[in-house]
Amino acid sequence: MLQVLLAEDHNIVRNGIKMLLETDEGINVVAEAVNGVEALAYLATGKKVDIVLADINMPEVDGMMLLKAAKEMNSSALIVMLSMHDNEKYVTQAFSAGAVGYLLKSVGAEELIFALKHVNAGGKYLCSELSMRLLEKCSQNATANAVRAEVTHGFSDREVEILALIAVGLTNVEISERLFISRRTVEGYRQGLIEKTGSKNTAALVHYAVLNRLIE
Repeated sequence: MLQVLLAEDHNIVRNGIKMLLETDEGINVVAEAVNGVEALAYLATGKKVDIVLADINMPEVDGMMLLKAAKEMNSSALIVMLSMHDNEKYVTQAFSAGAVGYLLKSVGAEELIFALKHVNAGGKYLCSELSMRLLEKCSQNATANAVRAEVTHGFSDREVEILALIAVGLTNVEISERLFISRRTVEGYRQGLIEKTGSKNTAALVHYAVLNRLIE
């Protein structure tokens, strides 16, 4: 059973999240905290915690401070940030500091549960709303660059989207989970991109994409 420590200072929000999580028989909210101080105190007891789901904005000790302190105390618990902030700066700071997930508070129950199980299995997770926004920005940049390029590449938006995920090292399975499409579909896109660009392998495909400013 996945043991989750829930750190959120708003009682109504915390209770709502707890109810959502416990609809899944494989998840147990082992403890609750209203700030980072309480969360760290629980971690210090050595009791089993697989994931800390923490609000990024909390009194006394916020989510970022909690994340850093947990790393310093060598806690094995994985930290997933829950936030209202959709700014890239917060996302970058969280992952750079060691978070394995970043979710907006608007996330649905199904995605919330999927995200926790995904990071517990060893992956990292950025909620779909933010992922799509960042990928759209990447696609827009790639499109603008392609217009300026002498070569007309003729890639679809979906091809550029998948190419961007390939470039950051995601596997076919991880891409399929991120985009909610089948693994076989991703494999088809990957092979199609390799053939369209005349690349010998995935590494050469990424090199081609960067060289031709399809991605940044």
